[in-house]
Amino acid sequence: MGIQLMGLAHAKQKLQRTLSGRIGNVLATSNVPKGHIAVYVGEGKKKRFVIPISYLNHPLFQDLLNRAEEEFGFNHPMGGLTIPCSEEYFISLTTLLNCS
Repeated sequence: MGIQLMGLAHAKQKLQRTLSGRIGNVLATSNVPKGHIAVYVGEGKKKRFVIPISYLNHPLFQDLLNRAEEEFGFNHPMGGLTIPCSEEYFISLTTLLNCS
């Protein structure tokens, strides 16, 4: 239980660093249900997905967050969290996380 909470706290901290204070604006201007976050995914044209924040604690998703931090730093071109992977990979990952 303690390890999961530490992992969630780490994911939250990384997300806050990544979004660089923009999360309030993104959530205020979009229809994102409580407990979810909007992310932009794709190569070239980005597609918006709304996912549960519980996904942020999963090691595979944290790998994507690390890649996003390396690629975009604190400047995300879409104004929200941009995930640098293909749409197909992201759908496969979220399907896997949804089943677990």
